[in-house]
Amino acid sequence: MTGNNIEDTRYNNTEVDKISCLPENLIDLIFEKLPVEDAVRTHVLSKSWRYKWTKMSSVVLDKHFTEKFAKNEAFGHYGFFTISNQIFNFIKGPILKLHLHIPNMALDSFQEVDQWILSLSKAGVIRELVLTVLNQRYQLPCYFCCCLELRMLELENCIIKPPLDFQGFLYLKNLCLRNIEFGTNLHGAIMNLPQLKMLKLVACTNVYNFKIKSTKLFWLVVLNCPDATLHQLVHSKCLGALCIAIGKPIQGVERVNLASLLSNMPCLGDLIIDGYFLHGLQNEQLDVNPASTYLEASDCLDQNLNRLKTINIMHVERSRPVLVFIELLLHHSPILEKVSIRPSVTVDALEKYNFAKDVMQFPRASAKGELFYLDP
Repeated sequence: MTGNNIEDTRYNNTEVDKISCLPENLIDLIFEKLPVEDAVRTHVLSKSWRYKWTKMSSVVLDKHFTEKFAKNEAFGHYGFFTISNQIFNFIKGPILKLHLHIPNMALDSFQEVDQWILSLSKAGVIRELVLTVLNQRYQLPCYFCCCLELRMLELENCIIKPPLDFQGFLYLKNLCLRNIEFGTNLHGAIMNLPQLKMLKLVACTNVYNFKIKSTKLFWLVVLNCPDATLHQLVHSKCLGALCIAIGKPIQGVERVNLASLLSNMPCLGDLIIDGYFLHGLQNEQLDVNPASTYLEASDCLDQNLNRLKTINIMHVERSRPVLVFIELLLHHSPILEKVSIRPSVTVDALEKYNFAKDVMQFPRASAKGELFYLDP
């Protein structure tokens, strides 16, 4: 059977007619759920479907897309850009969602990526952008900051150097940054993110240059960012979940007044903290007078940890500041449900026993709270 006969048969298929009669918004949703290669294939369904895929508002060229084409040996040196350019050139409507995964390949430049972002910035309607770069770091062009309608932004292996007059993304709700280098021209400037609810920073550098103003932030995750300054990231009284982890011993970790920081989080419900972050804390950083009781100077916490339900402390070693910190949390968390403490692998059996014994003796504000001391 020839290709034309196949196409003619499909034109007369009643199932296709039923799909074609669906409202446009439902057809758009169908395209949004389809992989790009399957969306393109719909052009053979009927004459009315020949160009429907070119109006897609969602373009997902993710890891699955690149791996599939690479497996079929569809990529030459610039095969990825050839195929991607063809897709972008055919699409006629505005792109609201773009997932772009650039595989690990030798590149002379990111000229094509710059051009795609320029097109998005000119359209000014992109709301969801996921950009992953697997080879050298990609410096985002300044016109990236013209994508002011963004609601969700996820970047990996990029350099961010916005213009000096950039005010921020006013509608951004979710921001995830992995292996990002923050340019020095951010120093001193505060980025306004008034709608931000979720912020995740993983293995980023020069994070101290990243200063934000976000009063609705609910979820903050900072992983392997030793130069992050928490006081520059936490401006929200709505913060409900906080995760801080370094992952390995690093010198020069930020010295932060944890009691003061926690006292400004009246909605905090979940706390995950890495013992490497606690390593080396001084008593004065916990608002504790070494000559008096542990809790004498922390009364402000009584009204600010009354929503804390779970605590998870990992890679921790027994020391007075660490014990003070744990006692502060237990003493000031009236509805605490679960506390998990996992000591560092370097702690010997006797030290683990003494650590557990100390913690078990601490008074707790919550009668129902369970304490788990886990073997690393």
